[in-house]
Amino acid sequence: MTDALPTAPAGQPVGRVIAMPADTNPEGDIFGGWLLAHMDLAGATPAFELAQGRCVTIALDGMVFHQPVSVGDEVSIYARVLKTGRTSVRVHVEAWKRPRNHAQAASVRVTEGVFTYVAIDQDRKPRLLPEAAA
Repeated sequence: MTDALPTAPAGQPVGRVIAMPADTNPEGDIFGGWLLAHMDLAGATPAFELAQGRCVTIALDGMVFHQPVSVGDEVSIYARVLKTGRTSVRVHVEAWKRPRNHAQAASVRVTEGVFTYVAIDQDRKPRLLPEAAA
C-alpha cells in the first residue's frame, strides 16, 4: 500500500454495491465491518480462480480507511493477487466510492487491505494450489 493518492484503482473489478441506511453504525456512518465483509467476499474472487475451488480467509493485514462511505455511495471493489504460496493466496483489495447523486463525480479510494486466503479440501484441510501440485 502506498501513501500517494491514486487516481485509478489497481486490479480487476470484483464487486459493486450501494451503501444503504441499514448498513450504518449508531452514528449514521457506514459501518466499517460492512465494508470489510464486502471486500473479503470480492477479494476471494481471484483466490477462488487460482485455487480452482474452495478457499477460506485466514488473515487480513494492512487495513487502512482513507475516506468515509456515505449512504447512497456506489462502492466498487478491485483486487489483485500479490503472491501465491503452496496453499495460500495474498490479495490486495481496494474499495472506491462514487456518489450516486453526482453522475460525473470522480471515484475516490476509501479503503484497502491485504487478505490471505487458503485453499481447502472437502474436509476443510489446507490443500495445494493447482500450480503447486503440478
